[in-house]
Amino acid sequence: MPSPHTPAVPMETPRPEHPRPQFVREEWMSLNGEWEFEIDQADSGLERGLRDRALNSRIVVPFAPESTLSGVGITDFLEAVWYRRTVTVPAGWVGRRVLLHFQAVDHDTTVWVNGVEVARHRGGFTPFTADLGGVVEPGEEMTVVVRARDPRHAVQARGKQSTTYANSGVHYTRTTGIWQTVWLEAVPEVRLRRPRITPDVAGSAFHLEVPLTANRPGWTVRAVLTDAPRGGDPGEDAGTAAEGVAGETTGQVAGEVARAKVRADLDLAPRVVLRVPADRVRLWCPEDPHLYGLRLELLDTEGGLVDGVDSYAGLRSLSVDGRALRLNGRPVFQRLVLDQGYWPDGLMTAPSEAALVADIELSREAGFNGARLHQKVFEERFLYHADRLGYLVWGEFGDWGASTGAGWEDNQQPTASFVTQWLEAVERDYSHPSIVGWCPLNETHQVIHDRVTTLDDVTRAMFLATKAADTTRPVLDASGYSHRVAESDVYDSHLYEQDPELFAEQLSGLADGRPYTNVFGADVAMSLPYRGQPYFCSEFGGIWWDPDAAASAGGDDNAVSWGYGARPANEEELQSRFAGLVGALLDNPEMFGYCYTQLTDTFQEQNGVYRFDRSRKLDVARLRAAQSRPAAYERP
Repeated sequence: MPSPHTPAVPMETPRPEHPRPQFVREEWMSLNGEWEFEIDQADSGLERGLRDRALNSRIVVPFAPESTLSGVGITDFLEAVWYRRTVTVPAGWVGRRVLLHFQAVDHDTTVWVNGVEVARHRGGFTPFTADLGGVVEPGEEMTVVVRARDPRHAVQARGKQSTTYANSGVHYTRTTGIWQTVWLEAVPEVRLRRPRITPDVAGSAFHLEVPLTANRPGWTVRAVLTDAPRGGDPGEDAGTAAEGVAGETTGQVAGEVARAKVRADLDLAPRVVLRVPADRVRLWCPEDPHLYGLRLELLDTEGGLVDGVDSYAGLRSLSVDGRALRLNGRPVFQRLVLDQGYWPDGLMTAPSEAALVADIELSREAGFNGARLHQKVFEERFLYHADRLGYLVWGEFGDWGASTGAGWEDNQQPTASFVTQWLEAVERDYSHPSIVGWCPLNETHQVIHDRVTTLDDVTRAMFLATKAADTTRPVLDASGYSHRVAESDVYDSHLYEQDPELFAEQLSGLADGRPYTNVFGADVAMSLPYRGQPYFCSEFGGIWWDPDAAASAGGDDNAVSWGYGARPANEEELQSRFAGLVGALLDNPEMFGYCYTQLTDTFQEQNGVYRFDRSRKLDVARLRAAQSRPAAYERP
């Protein structure tokens, strides 16, 4: 089924926008578009010479070969795939090093440039970079060859990708190979690395950690904070100098809020503090998602510009007080929706920039103020739009793929690679104000017993790694099912009871410290005991609604159409059920939020607020009305 966001004519450069809007340099080049392509079903391509010869077909990058937008559309298992493209590095980049960026390739990737191996990376959700210094220079031609391996049977972080031939239940069409933007960037030899931007509401400041590739005597780092990002959309006008900032050493920038300069010769990651005057403070929140512009520069001993990047920042705080999880010191009830980030024609890749924005707008129209980004690390352009629209999100990892089928006592066997990949995701997204919590694992279905298991080790490792990487956000050890870290900042459950009265009753024990918890069977515990943390029902609803299906298509045929509970007889029954379930949560003063399943139908899972193609299938104004009244949690 085609998406309404698909262009009517082929795009010259698909997804042409800058893929990293919080760290934008002027000189960059998209490599999206047509590449040579070949399927390597037995993963024997290296031995057969695929690295060194032309490939036998074509593909449109950045769309995965399983998608229709790629021009391939093969949905069978692809053990390995190869890509090849020859490009000329812009001659105007003379005197610069060339970086080759891959925003996401699924799953194990090797990259060669002009026959030289320049990168290896494991993981299908996070970016990696090849420094081409010594391999290719500006003005030269280069041939990029990529092999992506995606083994069928290995334990790996797959998210919702099906491990059987056909889609079924909550598992969907696979994504193999390149599925986010590939691009080149010109950088100086000594340069800025991506900063960590930490808001400090209490101190009315931003704290910046600005890593450098090297230190030089007499050099400095300068940061300038302005009232708004340059051009409104970071990356939109890349390729032009930042007016009033680049190359200058004195003078104030239009809209300047603060500036600071520190030595760049003492610390590998200089610290910069930008203090915001009281009359220029605007706290980032859903009602006023204000973003400050941020310009970072590396200056030489004469004050000349060596490197400069454009970024942005939001000033907001998160805090915990008993069961309260507060934004900027106030209770904001999180009316979240589960967003899986799939499209009919692009699969995990949005067909266009407009499609990313549309999903946020559709969610808000239905009354939600945020989302759990479910079983997938969303592309960074989505987070940019969440930042600018005031959309609250929980960052999650696509950890499904660790089940071994060994029984409920020891069936989860995540590897050290899960920790590695998750840390890459946290590092990439640390500075986005829209992210209000981290959740590395989802529905880790394994009982608690008296032996320490692989799941215990990895759950604790991912929790501690997240807390070490980010002390500013709450961390939920696992969403639903098995809570195995006693000091987890947040506790939750998944509950798909469809009767609103029974639903409310099952959740009523929270006030007495006895929240609903997921158990195995009738009463076998999967979690450590609750210790009074902020609590929310992070999955509920999932009401099965497929109004186009024949009346006789009842039952739970999960290969065709399914949802949770009995399908309502009509939309009126659905609306009543939705209002009852939501009302039970809004009326619970001990709960800081909820997450409704789900934003859109996804393949056979027909329980979305919208259809898979984002068209309407019910009256979303009524859903919005049901959610719009103040929650008990928000009342004084």
